Amino acid sequence: MRMLGRQLAAARRAAGMSQPELSAELNLNEETIASIEQGRRPLKLDIAERCDELLGTKGMLAAGVSNLPEVDQFPLWAEEYMDQEKVAVALSWYDTVVISGLLQNEAYARAVLQNRVPAYVEEGLETALRLRLERQEILHRKAPPTMSFVVWEAALRLRIGTEEIRRNQLQFLREVAELPCVSLQVLPFESPFHAGLDGPFTLLETPDHQQLAYTESQRGSQWVADPEDISLLARRYAMLRTQALNTQDSMGLLDRLLGEQ
Repeated sequence: MRMLGRQLAAARRAAGMSQPELSAELNLNEETIASIEQGRRPLKLDIAERCDELLGTKGMLAAGVSNLPEVDQFPLWAEEYMDQEKVAVALSWYDTVVISGLLQNEAYARAVLQNRVPAYVEEGLETALRLRLERQEILHRKAPPTMSFVVWEAALRLRIGTEEIRRNQLQFLREVAELPCVSLQVLPFESPFHAGLDGPFTLLETPDHQQLAYTESQRGSQWVADPEDISLLARRYAMLRTQALNTQDSMGLLDRLLGEQ
């Protein structure tokens, strides 16, 4: 997607056209052209064919689109996800076993990463830890994204690391949940309904309002861009929010867990 975007930008400039001029010829929003050229939005085949005609690229762009693999078959590199996360306008997470990386303090994050099999070498562990903690910058930026978290109670009770690490992590989670950009809900053990039995996932909305999702499993990670698949995950997330405790009751559960220690 990035390569095709750069090829489109180079062909547009070679033809002496600006982004507004090309968007007008294609009857597209200027932001859409900018997103395609930056690799944030896929170039569709019909648009590629029209660009080939307008820019004189003799089928090059259409050939590139035709030979792209499906977006959700790409392996998910951490750097790729973090690039999208940094610019997202809305993010929604469902987590099952561990607390989301954006909500982890340093000691808890280190304990989670130390459980990786095969184990990180020391330098790799420190790099992964640094990158995870740097992501939390978005929580405190001037215009943060809207962030919603649904966490299964198991993630709060799982004893990763020492009891002190667990307690400090719960306290950290309690503090982050007070941020105006954050909504935290806990899906309790006692709930008879659970729309997230297939595992954790993340929903992401880009600045140009493209909907993406990403999932993780034992075999790796996947981007999901197919509208039907994203609609399914969005419906599951909406159901999870109705099955979880509301934000006030979720804070109360955190307070009770902190009081039990």
